[in-house]
Amino acid sequence: MTGIPGELQENISGGATVPDSRGTGGAAPFSELDLALVDALQAAPRAPWSRIGRALGVDATTAARRWERLRAGGLAWVSAYDSAKATTVAYVEVRCRPRAVESAGAALTDMPWVFSVDETAGEFDLLASVVAADLPSLGRSVHSLIGGLRGVRSTRTRLGITLYSEGGDWRMRAMEPSGDAELSAPRTSHPTPYSAHMHHRPPPEDQALLEALGRDGRLGYTDLGTATGMSEHTARRRLQRMIRDRDITFRCDLAHPLAGLSTVVLYRTAVPHTHLEATGNALARREEVRLAVSVSGSDNLLVMVWLRGLHAIDPFEAHLAERFPHLKVSDRTVFLHTRKRMGRLLDTTGRAIGHVPFSLPQV
Repeated sequence: MTGIPGELQENISGGATVPDSRGTGGAAPFSELDLALVDALQAAPRAPWSRIGRALGVDATTAARRWERLRAGGLAWVSAYDSAKATTVAYVEVRCRPRAVESAGAALTDMPWVFSVDETAGEFDLLASVVAADLPSLGRSVHSLIGGLRGVRSTRTRLGITLYSEGGDWRMRAMEPSGDAELSAPRTSHPTPYSAHMHHRPPPEDQALLEALGRDGRLGYTDLGTATGMSEHTARRRLQRMIRDRDITFRCDLAHPLAGLSTVVLYRTAVPHTHLEATGNALARREEVRLAVSVSGSDNLLVMVWLRGLHAIDPFEAHLAERFPHLKVSDRTVFLHTRKRMGRLLDTTGRAIGHVPFSLPQV
């Protein structure tokens, strides 16, 4: 997970294809400018509107107004969360009894320590991405809180070890090169080891900032102070320290099915250890890749991609085979519906319809 450059102020906040309008009442939900705006906020989630507008070739008011329409409609949002270095993360494959997927999925989305929930077509029914304070807490939580759900038949846990790329690194690639250069810091490889235990719990003030920014990552300092009970000066100082120390990650997300990215695939792969870091870093640079993370088990690398349809799966896999001959795909899982992504509740079109603040499991 990446930190955000420090050009922050009060509102800090390759070619994309405009999706067709099928299933959206005849009007495409994203214009070309909308997708470029999302891309700009992925590059600099808390940049001032003047800077965003300059990168897009529009005035600040136009950029802010368009963003408000996207945000209010659940089409795009900016959120924030703890950085990877401070957390113990795992990916839990959940197998359910017949007709229990709906109830189990709903129960998982309500759990604040389960930050993402996906319904799948594959060897398991649900994928729950979870966070805990340490390994013992993770084990207790998975076995009792997830394994104990009515209708859950079994679970399999894959412990996150090293994060090569995640959704906060992904870009829509819709801006013109000049705009991209205006906003983007040079990208470097930055694998981040997950922690086996939380080195320190964030103080209450930082936790309050994380919760408020999880709901709206572009809250200005005045509103942030009001939401957390701090002065504007204190909110600014504490947040800038969190950004400097890379204790917080910002990201701009969008309703991907409505942006033409209708197919999400998770690959479970095996890579020789001597090639693992280079492979993870190379995959992180691919425009389709949303997640590349090494995990426990013989299948030691998970790769999640966003594609423009089922027809794009075979060409992507052909590229994997050609570019990474040492990588073996052990399993391919297609997502049917993302119920929750980084705390944001989503409907079947991918629109944001709610938010569940993060908190650690109490077991």
